[in-house]
Amino acid sequence: MSTDLAAQDATPARHLPPGVEPEQFDRFLAQLAEALPAERILTTEAALREYRDPYAYETWDDYTASAAVLPTSTEEVQAVVRAANEHRIPLYTHSQGRNNGYGGPAPRIRGSVVVSLREMNKVLEINEDLAYAVVEPGVRWFDLYDALEAGGHQLFASIADLGWGSVVGNAMDNGITYGPQGQDFGAPCGMEVVLADGSLLRTGMGAMEGNKTWHLYKRGLGPTLDPLFIQSNYGIVTKMGVWLYPKPEVLHPWNVKAETEDALGPLLDTLRRLRLDGTIQGIPSLRNTLLLASVLTRRSEWTDSEAPLDDATIDRIAQETGIGRWSGRGALWGDRVVVEHNFAKVKAAFEAIPGVQVTGEPIPFAEVPERQSYAERIVGGVPNMDIYNVVGWYGGSDNGGHLSFSPVVALSSEDGVEANRFLRDLIEREAGLDYQVAMFNVSARSMVNVVMMIFDASDEAQTRRAYDACKLMVREAGKRGMGEYRAHLDFMDLASDQFTFNNHAYRRFVEKIKDAVDPNGILAPGRHGIWPASMRLRTEA
Repeated sequence: MSTDLAAQDATPARHLPPGVEPEQFDRFLAQLAEALPAERILTTEAALREYRDPYAYETWDDYTASAAVLPTSTEEVQAVVRAANEHRIPLYTHSQGRNNGYGGPAPRIRGSVVVSLREMNKVLEINEDLAYAVVEPGVRWFDLYDALEAGGHQLFASIADLGWGSVVGNAMDNGITYGPQGQDFGAPCGMEVVLADGSLLRTGMGAMEGNKTWHLYKRGLGPTLDPLFIQSNYGIVTKMGVWLYPKPEVLHPWNVKAETEDALGPLLDTLRRLRLDGTIQGIPSLRNTLLLASVLTRRSEWTDSEAPLDDATIDRIAQETGIGRWSGRGALWGDRVVVEHNFAKVKAAFEAIPGVQVTGEPIPFAEVPERQSYAERIVGGVPNMDIYNVVGWYGGSDNGGHLSFSPVVALSSEDGVEANRFLRDLIEREAGLDYQVAMFNVSARSMVNVVMMIFDASDEAQTRRAYDACKLMVREAGKRGMGEYRAHLDFMDLASDQFTFNNHAYRRFVEKIKDAVDPNGILAPGRHGIWPASMRLRTEA
């Protein structure tokens, strides 16, 4: 946010955390001021507008921060955590806070202090021979790419769709990337973590002073701790290793277009077979017509009706744009002779399905940054923002918003078709919105179905329907044995509630860890349904 806007409204925000008195909060701020300069402690209403759920209706304040702090070093993070521990102030940390479909930078508890790590944005190390980098949490995909190119490194990163996101932040929420290291979330390796008492931990082989394999070997001696800090609230990651990939001779993108809706089942079964036999690497995906159409067009170009688009209209969009009813994308990386052989296998397998066409050509890897297709640049590790256009389907570039509902589904025609059927029916019936979905093949056996609930965020009634329909989807998917792989902050508790085995044995176990490592409950209380003991009764009441 610009300083001009902040100057227009210097009104102090007083959305204090539950149970925190104004004097108590002021003592906390005074202690922060001893460790951080004033310009990196934000407390005015104007400054805090940047740290709200970006797609919530403008008057909603359920997830409003009391302050935001922007540390620039691990030592400053430690100072913030120690002050919060002393004064019992809940913190909510983000790296870039760009995870907008899941609540963006907003805190789970109203009145929490946001710890924004955007200013910790250094690429600390790039190792050419062993193909890894070490980054701080504020490093975006853009920043890592620029560092690799500026250094002349013959390496590239497996990146996400939107280049403004954080490399560390994406990993901390099991975010999807598309390159070879994206498989099974394989890129992160070795973390430095500030714990709730302000002490410092290094995971894996980093627990040994001078160990050279900290960012090379994903385990250590004893329990493997890295996954405990992903989607949890046990610590604040201030440094992380990320595996890179040598630039190959060629990149060979492939695209699948299916003319009919009922091709989905055969597409999924074919994709599974190609993943299991090793022909396809990375994270291929399938997208329906309306999701891709939202990148290229606006809804108003196709209809003036407020009702969800019917199949006849979707068929017309599919034909006139050339998208098809389902569109798949992926890539092959390596020597030209190898990828051309594997592409022939991909083409033959998918084109055995009636009405399916496969296209693609090998690209010398040095030419990837110049490609017009945003998708080709992404699978080649070149970050961009092109796909962000999707949010304008209803509200345009100024008012568009979206939520993501993201259940994990077995990579089979039976499960995939059933999930697609019930999710489309629910969205159209309950929200009155178009059904837009991407299916990400995160492993050879499973996929994440990211339903993009796109709406006009300036329309309060439509926004409320979108939020309510997402909550209903969480419940209905849970009844069918499908849980989310990450959840929007507005329904994190509800998503956690679906994991019911043995009276929520999983949740009770992670709560025991929470109470042990953060007895005052200051780190991101409620994140993904993990509450400290002091807040559990209040939450469940």
